[in-house]
Amino acid sequence: MIAHTIQAALAPVFVLVAIGNIMNILSTRLGRIVDRARALQKMYGETSGAEHDLVVVEMRMVDRRIVLNNRAIRVLVLAGLAIGATVAVLFVEDVADYPLERVAASVFMIAIALLMWGLTLFLQETSAATEQLRVPADYLESHRDLGD
Repeated sequence: MIAHTIQAALAPVFVLVAIGNIMNILSTRLGRIVDRARALQKMYGETSGAEHDLVVVEMRMVDRRIVLNNRAIRVLVLAGLAIGATVAVLFVEDVADYPLERVAASVFMIAIALLMWGLTLFLQETSAATEQLRVPADYLESHRDLGD
């Protein structure tokens, strides 16, 4: 029976690995966002007028990205914990010889819902980053034909 339980636990463990990889990406992004926030905070005191306004606008977007990224990490940690609970329930079921399939399935569905929520937050953060990093129209020189 334990061999069957180990096989049943493999699918949730693969999901756990995927969650870990996503969290690694998020933590790397968070580090870069925090670095940018620190640079902007330095610029905040050194700018004035229109340049200062641009710094404030970017700081607001960076703050939004930090919040989204942090929420995504928290939700994915919860998803990882739910995956761990799923695996634990599978083994308790086997060792105790007590039918807990519905519990395991329910906890796994919660984990998948949390994963989807975390991915949605990740999408929102990357969308905010893309919005923030749009190339100004003046730099594109759309009025010129460059033969591309």
